[in-house]
Amino acid sequence: MTTGTTDSGTYYLFNKKDQEIPIVFIHGVGLTLEIWQPQFQFFNYHSNLAYDILGHGKSSLDKEVISFDDFSQQLIELLEHLNIKKIHLVGFSIGSLIARNFATKHNERLHTLTLLCSIYKRTEGQQKIVNQRFEQAKKELKLSKQALKRWFTDKYLENNPEIYEKISSILSANNMDNFLKVYELFVNHKNDEDFNKIKANTLVMTGEYDIGSTVKMSQELNALISKSQLKIIKDGKHLCGIECADDVNLTIKNFIGSDE
Repeated sequence: MTTGTTDSGTYYLFNKKDQEIPIVFIHGVGLTLEIWQPQFQFFNYHSNLAYDILGHGKSSLDKEVISFDDFSQQLIELLEHLNIKKIHLVGFSIGSLIARNFATKHNERLHTLTLLCSIYKRTEGQQKIVNQRFEQAKKELKLSKQALKRWFTDKYLENNPEIYEKISSILSANNMDNFLKVYELFVNHKNDEDFNKIKANTLVMTGEYDIGSTVKMSQELNALISKSQLKIIKDGKHLCGIECADDVNLTIKNFIGSDE
């Protein structure tokens, strides 16, 4: 397993095995590649690549105004840096929006696409809530730890205090100027992708109790994306990739295994 930084400032972790088609993981806003530890452990036999998105963790961000195209370009540059032609792409939360953008522009680079906890057409009430969270973050210039209550079940946090501390420390370490630029993209996402351009076999997956990336949203995405299948993670919330890692990992394994 190797770490590195591209010439353009993207920090990555690469576990290169014999497979020519690695699984690439894109994390959510305010987080880092560290959230994929359960996936790296489970898929330790497979080539895996995770990286810090622009302005997060150890990856730089040198633009004042950014777009999802910038994040797609970041991924293309990373793949070129590592001489990777095709990937299984897994995006979580804003990472799934980056993956959706990437899929509409660079479909030829995808073997499969997995959208984990992806948003689609928030209701007026849902949009109002995320707008309020964004305004609070701008005002306080820090991230609320209340997010963890939305991302994990109370029982899980009670039984896994080390996870609470780990995710809290990642949130606290954010560069707030960079975070707010990226968070604003997430808050104001317009669902304006051309889903007809997504040609890869796609897995749409979310947690049963995810209040931000709801089951209804995933059902609607499943209906929009032609070659897609739907999986709802029982008892899962937003960070089901950690809390319900066994279920999420097995689902991804079976999905990409049937396509390799």
